[in-house]
Amino acid sequence: MRLGGVRIPHDRALAGHSDGDAVAHAITDALLGAAGADDIGTLFPDSDPANRGRDSLEMLRHAVALLHSMGWTARNVDVVVVAEQPRIGPYRTAMRAALAPVLGIEAADIGIKGKSNEGMGWIGRAEGIACIAIATIARASAD
Repeated sequence: MRLGGVRIPHDRALAGHSDGDAVAHAITDALLGAAGADDIGTLFPDSDPANRGRDSLEMLRHAVALLHSMGWTARNVDVVVVAEQPRIGPYRTAMRAALAPVLGIEAADIGIKGKSNEGMGWIGRAEGIACIAIATIARASAD
């Protein structure tokens, strides 16, 4: 399983047209939404064979470049991963380190938290996970 650009040993993987990195996808959508841009599904449709198995960090890089072309830059990102398994805590530092250079921000500006669904619903039955992300962007300075 890959989350936040980090390979996590697990007996299950996330199904997806790309590599299924739900953390990277949630951050991508949060950044695009903050800038009023199209969403990840519009930019990288699952109907396009070129997106099969695509690296989610590469998609995030593309979104960051799109923001820059619109005059925006990322400032902070916060992600909550709701899952019974895997536990996120042991991988949080590695995820922040993997995401920071892609986002162009410091690892300290990235929050990643794991929450359990306390055994309830499809998440509680370990049939999937949910990732909720918010992003703060600012007008890029004209250095």
